[in-house]
Amino acid sequence: MSDLQRSVMIPDGVAPPGGKYTHAIRVRGGELLFVSGQVAMNAAGDFVGKDDVVTQTRQVFENLGHVLKTAGGSFADVVELMYYIVGRSSVAGFMEARTAIFDEAFPDGNYPTATLLVVEGLASEDFLVEVSAVAALP
Repeated sequence: MSDLQRSVMIPDGVAPPGGKYTHAIRVRGGELLFVSGQVAMNAAGDFVGKDDVVTQTRQVFENLGHVLKTAGGSFADVVELMYYIVGRSSVAGFMEARTAIFDEAFPDGNYPTATLLVVEGLASEDFLVEVSAVAALP
């Protein structure tokens, strides 16, 4: 049995989350896994989803899932996500894709903490989405 304790915190004096995230998560025990920002590159190293934020978002989360699985974890272990989205016009498509992914990845509604940044650009001008993560593994 694992000593990992993960508790979603509902703080007093703060408005409820305005989306699929949690204000705070307390973790005791286990070890932390820091996942570098993932972009829309498939396993063969090919770019996926030119000018398509929905397709890129799906690929990014698929990559995150593979990294988590390789480390012995899953999305259930994620305690923090950091989203970098290029341009405000990409946010709606990202949110649409993320909602569908989260309905499957977090069926209990216990979402990780999250920060979304709208940026001017990423490492390649074709990238519209980059997501990094922190997971607490048992």
